[in-house]
Amino acid sequence: MFAGIQRLLATIAFFCATILVFMPPALAYSAVSDDTLKSIPRPYHDFDIKDGAILAPILRPRVPGTEGSRAVLQHFVQFFKKELPGWKLEFQNSTSKTPTSNGKDVPFSNLIASRDPPGAGIGDVRRLTLVAHYDSKLEPAGFIGATDSAAPCAIILHAVRSIDAALTRKWNSMKDDPSGLSFLDEHQGIQVFLLDGEEAFASWTDDDSLYGSRALAEAMEEEIYPAMSVNKSPIRAISLFVLLDLLGSKDPTVRSYFKTTHWAYQKLALLESRLRGLGLLKSSPAKKPAGRSEDPNAKDNPWFVDAQKKDNIFGSGITDDHVPFMDRGVDILHVIPMPFPVVWHTIDDDAEHLDIDTVEDWSTIISAFILEWLELDEAFAAVKKPADSKGGTQKTEL
Repeated sequence: MFAGIQRLLATIAFFCATILVFMPPALAYSAVSDDTLKSIPRPYHDFDIKDGAILAPILRPRVPGTEGSRAVLQHFVQFFKKELPGWKLEFQNSTSKTPTSNGKDVPFSNLIASRDPPGAGIGDVRRLTLVAHYDSKLEPAGFIGATDSAAPCAIILHAVRSIDAALTRKWNSMKDDPSGLSFLDEHQGIQVFLLDGEEAFASWTDDDSLYGSRALAEAMEEEIYPAMSVNKSPIRAISLFVLLDLLGSKDPTVRSYFKTTHWAYQKLALLESRLRGLGLLKSSPAKKPAGRSEDPNAKDNPWFVDAQKKDNIFGSGITDDHVPFMDRGVDILHVIPMPFPVVWHTIDDDAEHLDIDTVEDWSTIISAFILEWLELDEAFAAVKKPADSKGGTQKTEL
């Protein structure tokens, strides 16, 4: 009889987790409070371009297969080991010949950092996925790629650090919840992809670009979870693929590209508006002329300009690291400015041309989005991290 009860409970658990997979995400999404928005930590000195603990080590040439690439990858690993020891780190490695490698294989290494709720079965967790590429272009010589994409990598690292203690507290409290009413939430995890080989070595083609993302998408599709898992494979476990690229210049204009994730884009737009209304963003958006450029009634031009976009006017988007995943049915939220920054693919895409207020504000907006997606409002309020006047945040015990 006991075995029968166990089978029944397992069936119920599988059914509930399956409901979570097919539940429209917008229905499960609830806004964070103003108090939570006010408590999101700023990166402060961690984003200093000279010696900031998060950003500065990424601001160097990092062409795949070079010492610069290996050093930046090691920086990411050390960040997670020191700041987020509860996260699981994995590498997905591949090699490929490129138009400039003279027939030799170039190594590409993707870093996957993930955190799943305790006790969740393999294949039963859906993961919010934050993505940026960390490689830089081969040419021009000495190219840094500060917006492309050192700053997006730093933004993601700070954001996941900002929400980690709240995530721990929520999951710990759910383990102690005898009612089991939080079962569905327990199966929401989070992961970060730091991808190699996005840039073309010669000129952009289907074969000379997206080396890392193509290899990772294929590997995630080919890995099959156990038969009774909610998700068939790791790629099916991605609830939303949020790709950050070309961020760090002042006054970005970010469009909405995909109908299926326009609702999530609107959530980002609302968070930007709320944060600006609360005076929590440092950057001042460009003024939108109301007739004349000097018009005193001109309104701020938001970063997310398509919040009121109609459902029938979506284009094909921009080719980027999301494409191999989108081709396999993954929902994509592409956070990239259009037009591209004026420094794009030039030697001027360096540390000195970053607008650090804008970079910091992106980290605040992305932190807020994660807090909402993972429903961490209550837990975050209990583990607020006081700002350190010298930079970063002070640790708070749970």
